[in-house]
Amino acid sequence: MELLTSLQQLLEALYEVGKDLFWLVLPLTPLILWIAFWLFGVNWVKLRSVLLSGGAIGVLLIMFMAILTWGMIAPPESGRHAMLGLSLSNFVGKTVYVTALTVIALLCGSVQLAGLCGSLCNFDEEPAESTEHAH
Repeated sequence: MELLTSLQQLLEALYEVGKDLFWLVLPLTPLILWIAFWLFGVNWVKLRSVLLSGGAIGVLLIMFMAILTWGMIAPPESGRHAMLGLSLSNFVGKTVYVTALTVIALLCGSVQLAGLCGSLCNFDEEPAESTEHAH
């Protein structure tokens, strides 16, 4: 009978640990999805060539517009962001956030390009377009 009681207590404790882990990870879900998308959902071999041929300017412009839009729509309640013991103004804080998300995306690209994802990031090559036109 003591064995069943111990098993029941063990299952209840595991349930509590699982529940606490769920509530701990729940606020990080958007960041986890962001990392998963940029790591497994993007073909960085193709994106690298686009970025190096001028696409980086477009990324910088999108970042700038995101900072301006986010700063106007959702200013912090106190008017300032508190980060690492610093008090940053609205637009400076938004710049830090947007830059951090962009750096995370680029780090995911460098991880994929280094081959550390292994077989999880195999993108099928598209067939070359033929120059002949069938009429």
